[in-house]
Amino acid sequence: MGLGLPAQKPRLFFLALVLLAVLLPWLPLGGSTNYIVRILTTAVLYMILALGLNIVPGFTGLLDLGYVGFYGIGAYTSGLLAIHFDLGLWAILPLAALNGAIWGILLGAPTLRLTGDYFAIVTFGFSELVVLVIRNELWLTRGPMGLPGISPPSIFGHLLTRDWEFFYLILFLLMIVLVVVTRLQDSRLGRAWFAIREDEIAAQCCGVNLIRYKVTAFAISASIGAMGGAFYAKWFKFIHPDMFKFWESILILCLIVFGGMGSIAGTMLGALILIPLSEVLRAVLPQGLFSARYLIYGLVLVLMMRWRPEGLIPFERAQARKAGLAKERLKI
Repeated sequence: MGLGLPAQKPRLFFLALVLLAVLLPWLPLGGSTNYIVRILTTAVLYMILALGLNIVPGFTGLLDLGYVGFYGIGAYTSGLLAIHFDLGLWAILPLAALNGAIWGILLGAPTLRLTGDYFAIVTFGFSELVVLVIRNELWLTRGPMGLPGISPPSIFGHLLTRDWEFFYLILFLLMIVLVVVTRLQDSRLGRAWFAIREDEIAAQCCGVNLIRYKVTAFAISASIGAMGGAFYAKWFKFIHPDMFKFWESILILCLIVFGGMGSIAGTMLGALILIPLSEVLRAVLPQGLFSARYLIYGLVLVLMMRWRPEGLIPFERAQARKAGLAKERLKI
């Protein structure tokens, strides 16, 4: 039995989550306030990324290992538009999302006929290809020198430079993404995605166009990842190819598996626990062994798969399906 999102009062649950998020930077958690706010901003950013990735493996059942590629595309779109065209975040966000969606369609349309390991390998290759292009196209991206001098975002002419301003900005973006993803989950499109996830052949027999729905899922997921990258570039004001390595995809996937594959609340909870844990490990692990956190994440996931395979907050439909199967067995 999972923690269980209160099915009768989901709005109250999310309202409480938002209220907690708004107050978190000012709670006496110990340590520097700015440091805590930066960690929380990172956690909320990864919530957005995880919600975007969750659409593909969580809703549709496809293992996407190349999500960080769209994250990088969004970040470099943001950086280049800010440096060369002096565009603000509000103009960049839709352009980054559009660019991510285009690349998602270009990758998804020819490859979504693949299944299982083959599809995962192709998406992994895509993420590596993005990093290689960023690293080698010096005329555009400055390659290994990175892209400095990205201007911070502004609201009504006020430049956002303080940590808590970025926190509330990313919280606002999270609310938008959360509303969109929740609506998608409950829509006809979402039901088609879950039908594909449960049984592709049965879904196709019921008239679901597999390629069209899969490409749509891939494009929306990619656009959310690109929006996360656009914010990241504006926040750090500097981006580098090493920031978008394959391990970022694994980390985001870990958040989903830990919280509950397909579960929106679980995905957010996974990010809220594992991202701050990363900072705790930074303080605990000896210098130079920070990358060992992936090993610890792996151990956590192994234990999770052993004791709670559906994550902290299992997806409700999975629970319902299990309950249905149990009833069927009782009848037999």
